[in-house]
Amino acid sequence: MKLLIVFTAIVAVALAAPADDGAATVVKFENDQKVDGYNVAYETSNGISGAEQAQLKTFADDVAAIVVKGQYSYTGADGVVYSLNYVADENGFQPEGAHLPRV
Repeated sequence: MKLLIVFTAIVAVALAAPADDGAATVVKFENDQKVDGYNVAYETSNGISGAEQAQLKTFADDVAAIVVKGQYSYTGADGVVYSLNYVADENGFQPEGAHLPRV
């Protein structure tokens, strides 16, 4: 299931790239699955890259969840490199990037 989510994310990022990047290939893919989490990293020949780490966190005696931290970057059609860092935990999904509005 986790691999499917990662694959879907990679495809989504690749589809968001400009049309001339259709020949891009995956040049790096690391996938380390553990009992209490995982580490994934990828890079494509057109400069898209990302990494994600997840760890099982116990919040109470009977409550546990996966906490995820990650980042990805790509070059937009305007030539600007966009980078996003994120955390997904008990406080929800929290993205940060220079191109995102701050609340």
